[in-house]
Amino acid sequence: MYPFAYLKVDSEDAAVAALCAGGRPIAGGTTLVDLMREEVERPETLVDIAALPLRQIATTPGGGVLIGALVTMTQAASDAFVRTSFPVVSQALESSASAQLRNMATIGGNLMQRTRCTYFRDLSAACNKREPGSGCAAREGFNRTHAILGASAACVATHPSDLAVALVALNASVHLRGPDGRRQLTVQDFLLPPSDTPQLEQALQRGELITAVEIPAPPRPLRSGYLKVRDRQSFEFALTSAAVALSVRGGVIRSAMIAAAGVGTVPWRLGAVERQLVGQRPSTELWQRAAVHAADGAEPLRHNGFKVGLLRRTVERQLRVVGEPG
Repeated sequence: MYPFAYLKVDSEDAAVAALCAGGRPIAGGTTLVDLMREEVERPETLVDIAALPLRQIATTPGGGVLIGALVTMTQAASDAFVRTSFPVVSQALESSASAQLRNMATIGGNLMQRTRCTYFRDLSAACNKREPGSGCAAREGFNRTHAILGASAACVATHPSDLAVALVALNASVHLRGPDGRRQLTVQDFLLPPSDTPQLEQALQRGELITAVEIPAPPRPLRSGYLKVRDRQSFEFALTSAAVALSVRGGVIRSAMIAAAGVGTVPWRLGAVERQLVGQRPSTELWQRAAVHAADGAEPLRHNGFKVGLLRRTVERQLRVVGEPG
């Protein structure tokens, strides 16, 4: 591990000033410390933001929720309002990492975590995300776990967050505080696809800090859920997943919000599936017909072509689970 300075702050103003000076924020540290040990990350200064008052979970007018950036994954998943109103969020959180890590990891940190691509973490391998211009070893290497959607010539790494998939499906936004004040971005706009600049993963400006995540008031009634498919049940990243939220009134689907993980370079919104559903009556045939479009635009690599069919089956199953409550 490379030497670094450590600074603890107790206000947003102090945090922003330290980040403007080149510091890197740390709270739970469940990802950043690992990357520092492996020398993938080499920050000169760590800015400890754990003392900031960003640990509230509050309802918003109409039935949305505001979750502070320093709320732990465990706290968010177990919150009574979140569990009742947005089970897709609780389920996504509880399918992530291990209980010990969820007790430490924060909501803001979860959105800032970096890819689990093995080539990114291997200093001997070419990786444009770690060293821009060096190449992408995964494209011609063993790419079974890599992206089939949203990839570029520069990067095919998948985004690791389960929570972010649920948030993208629910049209959630990120609250930011920086030297120029406060602003808000949708999670979908906050997380950047690789294009030709894969080292730029979030739409953060210099000195900005995540202060909260907001899930807007959803259409009612809303049923939602998260399904994660992985090689093993415990402490494993998704091969595919589906975050599904449906509003059905009068026997007709009025709103459909669906996103996937494990297949995209960012949490992937499945707009083609949503369009097949809205205005239709729930049925087994509808789930099958809509799920066929889950992999529209996919570009499989040598070892991950199986994800096309797996994604379709995952989406179909979760549509059935959410859309046909027993």
